[in-house]
Amino acid sequence: MKSLLRILLVEDDHDLGNVLTQYLKMNKFDVELCRSGDEAMKRILSQSYALCILDVMLPGVDGFTLAEHIKNKQDTTPFLFLTARNMKTDVLKGLKMGADDYITKPFEPEELLLRIQNILKRAGNGAESVYRIGEFYFDYSRYRLRLGDQQRDLTAREADLLKLLIDNKNTVLKRSDILKTVWGEDDFFLGRSMDVFITRLRKYLAADNRIAIQSVRGVGIMLEVNE
Repeated sequence: MKSLLRILLVEDDHDLGNVLTQYLKMNKFDVELCRSGDEAMKRILSQSYALCILDVMLPGVDGFTLAEHIKNKQDTTPFLFLTARNMKTDVLKGLKMGADDYITKPFEPEELLLRIQNILKRAGNGAESVYRIGEFYFDYSRYRLRLGDQQRDLTAREADLLKLLIDNKNTVLKRSDILKTVWGEDDFFLGRSMDVFITRLRKYLAADNRIAIQSVRGVGIMLEVNE
């Protein structure tokens, strides 16, 4: 029997935590629910998860601190934040930390499930695609970017975005098309999120001056590769 993917859910709202736990279990996930950041910290240090769902505001250790520990323990573990609708600064902070997604309260469990599925959709597809861009090797199936003996583990969303740019290298992609493909919808605030990810990818690729992610004003984004 195939083992269920294990998810860590950290949510101090008693009712919401119970609803999400039951809903995700109904959809074939193994869910561990923690009510506080301190409890979750102990789990993170001793367990591994396919995905972590972190409420930003928690008693004790907050969601951002938990995310830092997740990244230090295993940088490839995807995580998403649950945040209050009026805390957009928290969303930007979370994305800069490497969060794969966020969802604002209140929300329907179905929306959370779709976001989880989008993050994990390639986990079992057996893809073994390795791309060469300049001096870099990009292993999409493992979310890894390598230059010589230096290796960087990407988040799932970073990998999705980089693959889209590579598949369309030296071609300008409309911002709206990138957002719909990688984020699922074209939205102004998601556009801010995309800019954060573009900035990170630029830094990752800066070691090879033959590669550049160009912003074409009023049009979109292009991965320029001079081979």
